[in-house]
Amino acid sequence: MSSLEQKTLQFTEKSRELRDEFSELIVMFREDLWNYCRYLTGSPWDGEDLFQETLIKAFGGFYQVWQPENPKSYLYRIATNTWIDHCRREKRIIGTLEEIEGPSEEFTDSLETEDALIHLVNLFTPRQVAVFLLVKVFQFKAEEVAGIVKTTQGAIYSTLRRMETRLKKEDFSLIDSGSSEEEAKNQNPVIQTYIKALNNGDLNALFELVSDQLYHEASLGFQEFSKDSMRKGSMQHGLPPYKAEEHFLWGKLVIVKVVDSRMGPLIHDIQYQEVENGKIVYHRSYYFRKEFIVAAAKELKMAPQLDKFPIGWDKK
Repeated sequence: MSSLEQKTLQFTEKSRELRDEFSELIVMFREDLWNYCRYLTGSPWDGEDLFQETLIKAFGGFYQVWQPENPKSYLYRIATNTWIDHCRREKRIIGTLEEIEGPSEEFTDSLETEDALIHLVNLFTPRQVAVFLLVKVFQFKAEEVAGIVKTTQGAIYSTLRRMETRLKKEDFSLIDSGSSEEEAKNQNPVIQTYIKALNNGDLNALFELVSDQLYHEASLGFQEFSKDSMRKGSMQHGLPPYKAEEHFLWGKLVIVKVVDSRMGPLIHDIQYQEVENGKIVYHRSYYFRKEFIVAAAKELKMAPQLDKFPIGWDKK
């Protein structure tokens, strides 16, 4: 092993130790943060991407924090600004938050809260959505939110009043929730063959479907950048005896790996692949993503597997 390789290995091991410490620091905020990202973006898929980017940025940016920082505010600030920056790059209208005098009305729960949260992104600008979620759902104080979204405290109150007035007038039952399952289904023969290989435990057949330059991402777990690294890494012990099923989840066809237990079938992993020129060129696994898998299990009316190697979510 060269000197550079040895230094790289040492740095990797140290970073993993720090990652574990960081995870312990923020563990109590993770579930709420995932939900915030979901409703801020209006999509569990986009929310999951934002959640992951937030954790990576938060972990990587901590060396710049010179004074003790509230971890909760730190995480939500990064998530909010990351999403707003993303919207700016897409040329979306971010909106301004103006201070406008007006009578203060108490927000009531006469509307269905879940319906309101799902449709916020269709009714308001990204900054307005962030303000509503931070104050009304995640219980931040107005002065904290003003710092997070870079505005004044008076603008927070004015924004909330106007949003509450509009939400009371909305009939969420009339808003189309998106494409149907039948519209989204487009079975790819490569994926169908891949599922067959998984269920038969046929590793050779699986590798026949995979590009030599495959990018394999196990979100917030590990990355592999070729078929060879996958063969030597995540697949070195072969295919475990789990059943692979295709399911429609939040507008996307995915592969759900299921393990049997005394409690019935449990979701072991959720995956999706991208196919180009007859080969799988991108493979994404959510094996290490507790918040995502728990939410997906609820959506699919199944139970998540909480005790699995090398993570024991049932013990945390």
